[in-house]
Amino acid sequence: MSNLENLKKQAKQYLRWHRDQYYPVAAMIREHVPRFQELSDEEILAAEFRLADAQELVARKEGFAGWQALRTGAPTAMSETKRVTPAVLTSIAPLLFVHDFNASVDFFTTKLGFAVDFTYGDPPFYGQVSRDHALMALRCVCEPVFAGDIREREGLLSAAITVASVDEIKELFLAYQAAEVPFQQLLKNEPWGAKTFVVRDLDGNLILFAGPSR
Repeated sequence: MSNLENLKKQAKQYLRWHRDQYYPVAAMIREHVPRFQELSDEEILAAEFRLADAQELVARKEGFAGWQALRTGAPTAMSETKRVTPAVLTSIAPLLFVHDFNASVDFFTTKLGFAVDFTYGDPPFYGQVSRDHALMALRCVCEPVFAGDIREREGLLSAAITVASVDEIKELFLAYQAAEVPFQQLLKNEPWGAKTFVVRDLDGNLILFAGPSR
């Protein structure tokens, strides 16, 4: 199969992902298709996305100005004309392994104040929740991830989230306390000048919240 045929298949895959509301494709569309550059992920997934847009995405990823330029140069010129630019890291999302995906989503939304960004699968087994600038990816697994009780014994953190002020870390702790969130560690001052507490989710994942101590 020629390179061009493979790229046609890629374009159709991006089109299906957009139709299926597969959240990660939004960032790819925004990066490579100019008319989507000022839109949020939600706006991109709600907007009309045509096969021509998907083909433009593929062409620009390969270093061409558009699909027609790719068709003219493919398959021989692609490796020579593809532009190489430094990658820009835009976000990070710790990946938590959970046993009951729906129960975990409910915990993060009702107890910790996160919102659902997207879920994937039927039934869903993967998704992302967020609160302000904090992102958390959830992945359902049916097997134990840690051996024995090593996570509890060693205090192995799955994620660390920070706030900007001492008032915020106190307010967040009190809000979680009122919501009866399970704590691995209550609010305390650390020797390095931070005030922290640790939440334990339904699967034993330990999530550190930290802010200034004064």
